Amino acid sequence: QVQLVESGGGLVQPGGSLRLSCAASGSIFSINGMGWYRQAPGKQRELVAAITSGGRRNYADSVKGRFTISRDNAKNTVYLQMNSLKPEDTAVYYCNAVVAVIGFPPMDHWGKGTLVTVSS
Repeated sequence: QVQLVESGGGLVQPGGSLRLSCAASGSIFSINGMGWYRQAPGKQRELVAAITSGGRRNYADSVKGRFTISRDNAKNTVYLQMNSLKPEDTAVYYCNAVVAVIGFPPMDHWGKGTLVTVSS
């Protein structure tokens, strides 16, 4: 009933920038928190950044000052602007949203992921 579709991943050189987008669609009543997670090969999935419906932001220490999360509530879309990318940022990035559907409590939803590769 709810789909999250990420876009914007790709190959970038160290020091470069990428902007990820994630659009939620379906039978959405409201969206609470939205965020981005990543999973590098051989590692656990970790929180990168999150933003509440009111705009409060939270970042992993490893990306503070380099990444910026934002959202457009009218478009049910969350963005992740990634600057000064490092090879250690290489991972599959997943979008997450806590979505309420009419008649159901808010639930976690995940996108399928988009690959970000930082390499020269």
